Amino acid sequence: MPKSYSSQEKEYILKRLKEEAYLCLNLYGVKKTTVDELVKRVNIPKGTFYLFYDSKELLLFDVINDLHDEIQKHFLKEANLIKGKITSQNLTSLLFKIYKKVDDTFLLKIMTNGELELLMRKLPNEIVEKHLSDDYAMMEKFMELIPHVKEKNMQYFSGAMRGIFLTMLHKREIGEEVFDGSLKLMINGLVIQLMEE
Repeated sequence: MPKSYSSQEKEYILKRLKEEAYLCLNLYGVKKTTVDELVKRVNIPKGTFYLFYDSKELLLFDVINDLHDEIQKHFLKEANLIKGKITSQNLTSLLFKIYKKVDDTFLLKIMTNGELELLMRKLPNEIVEKHLSDDYAMMEKFMELIPHVKEKNMQYFSGAMRGIFLTMLHKREIGEEVFDGSLKLMINGLVIQLMEE
């Protein structure tokens, strides 16, 4: 039976589990990250892991969600800095920076190899639905910063932004030497349409 832990110990173990899960996602991906590897890295008994998470997938999704939230917070902070002074140029630049920030993480790798889809299939529906709902709420906050956007259909623009993001999965097919310029061009086209009165 796993020992009981103080709230300080629980906080520390949870932090360490997330840190090591992040590193493992980066190194191994979803499939090859195991509970055994995680508990070895955190130096806890395997039973202790299950005091925190019912499955490896829930921990990995927590880590992915934390990264997602961190990127979104950074994005909204940067967007608020240009609030009231938004131009198609500085908005394109901001979106491009955010897309590139994602490109520097393990997210694209696990999306490309299908592991993210596999992970999402193993999660309870309510967790996936909450994630999608939170994503849409963030998009609404962002859209509020842009003049005249309320008259537009946010769902289409949100979908178009996701579509642009998904082109990052095809960097090689598009051509790595022209990809950044192509990405900026697509973002700029969307931004111009978004900002039209």
